[in-house]
Amino acid sequence: MLVLLIGIIFLHVAALVLLFVSTIVSAWTTGETITADLWINCSSITGLCKAASTGEWIQSVQALMILSIIFSCLALFLFFCQLFTLQKGGRFFLTGTFQILASLFVMSGAIIYTVMSPEWVPDNNSFGYSYILAWVAFPLALISGLIYVILRKRE
Repeated sequence: MLVLLIGIIFLHVAALVLLFVSTIVSAWTTGETITADLWINCSSITGLCKAASTGEWIQSVQALMILSIIFSCLALFLFFCQLFTLQKGGRFFLTGTFQILASLFVMSGAIIYTVMSPEWVPDNNSFGYSYILAWVAFPLALISGLIYVILRKRE
């Protein structure tokens, strides 16, 4: 049981770290002359950076990524609370629900960015590693949420 708990905590923390990195780092879109993320766009030609406030869609992606971080942090906190207060045989439904919601938020944000970013950045750019980390965080958060729902307390 201890190995399972350590594994689920490791999976949850890994998803949380990926969410933090993908939200903060400026590499959602990269190219020869521009790097863009959810917050700022920088050009290597002019050396200038400007805020990424080009429309409602980028603000919705920002909000969804922040919500995914908040729900994932709350899920980790709830897991530790439920670990010590839940009765024997109880399931971690609340923790699993919060983690599944976090995964759905990051998926929704990444989908919106995928659909809307071609209108926002030039054609010669590609998706950066922060965008890829967001997509990797989605299944990790979903899997950990499903494990929480299935997991029963045994002590």
